[in-house]
Amino acid sequence: MSPVILDSTLTCPLCGHIKTERMPTDACQWFYECEHCHAMLQPKPGDCCVFCSYGTVPCPPIQEHGKQGGGCG
Repeated sequence: MSPVILDSTLTCPLCGHIKTERMPTDACQWFYECEHCHAMLQPKPGDCCVFCSYGTVPCPPIQEHGKQGGGCG
């Protein structure tokens, strides 16, 4: 099994601002405020967190168990 990647680069779908953030390993991150346009991002339908929707790397539980594992924490 590959090591879990903890950093994911989020891209705001409204303004295109890009920022790399550290993902929590013990909880879902349901909200993320874009520091550029201040949009409040939420997961897309079917995704468990903002990293799975807007990040370059899915959250740690999805990396470890896949989508069938139920998602975050």
